[in-house]
Amino acid sequence: MSGHLADTRLREADDPPPLSATVIAARRSRQVAGISRRTLLRRSLGVGVGLVAIEWTSGLLSFLWSASTSGSARVRVGTLEQLIVLNPGLPIDEGFPAYVPEARAFIVTLDPSRAWLPGSDPMGDGTTVNVRALSQVCPHLGCRPNPCVEDFWFHCPCHQSRYDRHGIKPAGAQYGPADRSMDRHPIEVSADGVLTVDTTRVVLGPLPIALGQPGVIPPKVPRGCGG
Repeated sequence: MSGHLADTRLREADDPPPLSATVIAARRSRQVAGISRRTLLRRSLGVGVGLVAIEWTSGLLSFLWSASTSGSARVRVGTLEQLIVLNPGLPIDEGFPAYVPEARAFIVTLDPSRAWLPGSDPMGDGTTVNVRALSQVCPHLGCRPNPCVEDFWFHCPCHQSRYDRHGIKPAGAQYGPADRSMDRHPIEVSADGVLTVDTTRVVLGPLPIALGQPGVIPPKVPRGCGG
C-alpha cells in the first residue's frame, strides 16, 4: 500500500503543473524562433498583393501591346499587276488565288475579265471591288487549304475539305467536313488600285452551296490534284 502511494506521488511530481491563463497568454504573445505570427501574416499578405499586382500589370501590358499592334496589322498587298509579277508561272490573271504570306491570306480576283475597283468592303465579300481576301485557316480544324492549278479549287490536305476558287464550300459530305465556306478579311482598294487587307478582323464564310447552284464555281477538271 505504501509502495503504491509512493509511485503515485512520484508520477505527480514528474507531471508538469497545469498552465494558468496568464502563462498561456504570455506564451502566445512571445516571439517564436525566427519570426512572429504577426510578421508571418504580414509577409504572406504582402506576397499575395504582389502576385496580384504582377498579374494585373501583365494583363495591362498585354492589352496595351495588342492595342498598339492591332492598328498596324493592315497589310498592303499592292496592285493586281504587282501580284501577277510576284507569282510567275501561276495564272493569277485568270482568277487563280495568290497567296500573300504577310496577310496570311489568299487574294483572288472574282471576275478576271475586269480590274479591281476602288472602294472598301468591311464584310470581305469583295463583289463591290472585284477582289476577295480569304483567310488561310480552314474552317474545319485550322489547316491551310491550297489552291490546285489543275481545277482552280482549294484542297485542304488535312481532312480533304474542298472549296471553289472564291472560297465557297460545296454542300455534300464528298467535299469534306468543313461546315462553312472559307473566312474572309475586310479589304480596301485605293483609287490607284492598291489593295489593303485588314488582318485584325475575320468575317465567317457563308454556308455551303450545292454544286450546280449559283454561287459555286465547278472545278475546271474533275478531281484535280487527286481531290
